[in-house]
Amino acid sequence: MFEKFEHANLSELHFHVDESTQLQSIIAIHSTTRGPALGGCRCVEYASDDDAINDVVRLAKGMSYKAALADVPQGGGKAVIIKPPTINDRNALYQSFGKFVDSLGGRYITAVDSGTLLSDMDQVHLATQYVSGCTDDGCDPSPITALGVFCGIKAALRHQRGTSSLENIHIAIQGLGNVGFALAELLHKAGASLTVSDLDIRKQQLCEQRFNATSVAPEEIYHVPCDVFSPCGLGAILNDNTIPQLTCDIIAGSANNQLLELRHGDALHKKNILYAPDYVINAGGLIQVSLGLKHINQQDIFKKTTHIGNTLQRIFERSKTDNVSTHIIADGLAEDILQLKH
Repeated sequence: MFEKFEHANLSELHFHVDESTQLQSIIAIHSTTRGPALGGCRCVEYASDDDAINDVVRLAKGMSYKAALADVPQGGGKAVIIKPPTINDRNALYQSFGKFVDSLGGRYITAVDSGTLLSDMDQVHLATQYVSGCTDDGCDPSPITALGVFCGIKAALRHQRGTSSLENIHIAIQGLGNVGFALAELLHKAGASLTVSDLDIRKQQLCEQRFNATSVAPEEIYHVPCDVFSPCGLGAILNDNTIPQLTCDIIAGSANNQLLELRHGDALHKKNILYAPDYVINAGGLIQVSLGLKHINQQDIFKKTTHIGNTLQRIFERSKTDNVSTHIIADGLAEDILQLKH
């Protein structure tokens, strides 16, 4: 356990069980040097407790780096709820989680993530003030996350091809949740052609109808011939099995922890695939909930989110100059910022 702390430079790891509401939850706080730790709550099934711990620790670290490069006054944290096979009372589950969050006294602020909804955060808010992104606070992070990814894709195209135009650019989107679907809409309006995949066939069909997209089965998305592969589902999807299947020259999507291991970033670099580090390109949601807490107007939040493209451009240029993979450049920049705060 303590090896995980040391490897991730983790500050705190908290566990909470409430049998009456089926809650089994873990909160990881990576850093509070720049402000309270902010990060979403993920509710998914895990094969083991170790998998849940590893996930929340990696995600919390990523949130610290994301906040540093997005230049928002937050530290990094994350929560996971180990999803039971059947949830007996969803409202009770999230109210119980809210009490868990509240017990940390504001060191961690929660928000939506994979498997959670704004309505779930409403229930959390009944038990704690330390939540951003409820039905009535205007801090839904999904549309702004999609906007940041959209700007990041344009920055990647500009770096690789000298133009940010999306006309006739073929993009394969993996995962059509709130962010993936919103991204598909933005890309379609900009003239891109889309291939999409999701476990929910209804979402695929909706993209076909609205965005003239082509659908493929989940296992086929990796070897679709495309210009940009955009992972917008769960993490660890860039690995020894999938990387050899890729035919794209850009990877830019909203999923967290896309690299199974750091060496897979190096593998992409060797294949001349430009990788937009996930915690940089998907920072729009963090910008939304962080600045939303401070009642910053939406226009300024949009403006700050579009700067994600500029940050990525700087990373891409350094990567090319130094001949080092983009994830190493991004990590170094984030660590320099965090170190300045010590």
